[in-house]
Amino acid sequence: MSDKEKYHKTKKFLKLPHIHGGKEELRKFIKENLVYPEEALKNRTQGDVIIKYKISDKGEVYDPVVVKGIGHGCDQEALRLVKLIEYDPVKNRGMKVTAHNRIKIPFRIRAVKSQKKIQMVYTPKPKTSEQKTEPQKAKEEKTTYTYTIRL
Repeated sequence: MSDKEKYHKTKKFLKLPHIHGGKEELRKFIKENLVYPEEALKNRTQGDVIIKYKISDKGEVYDPVVVKGIGHGCDQEALRLVKLIEYDPVKNRGMKVTAHNRIKIPFRIRAVKSQKKIQMVYTPKPKTSEQKTEPQKAKEEKTTYTYTIRL
């Protein structure tokens, strides 16, 4: 391999727009800004929406298109989210370059923990027996059971 070939393999010709903070920041952004559509919650719709879109040299997202949708309002929510994404602007030797990208936005219904609790207190009745001593009677009177049931 010649020096010229090595040079072209190591150096990239175009700089592509990227998100400040990387993929972790993108996941965090989606998690914080995703609003699950009411219709999808009612129908218990879950899945992944795949969107392809273009990124300008200024870092602006435009022309998003749903490649694979799941319906019930999730596709529209995914499009709304993609339009909110901001990329860092890129300079390519004075040339305006449009980048193409795809993103998968997951829609998962989280299990909601129930907030209902039932608490029962049970105190057994003392046994009627004339032969019990005073300490035994006092011990029985103090016995109570508390049950907490979460629904």
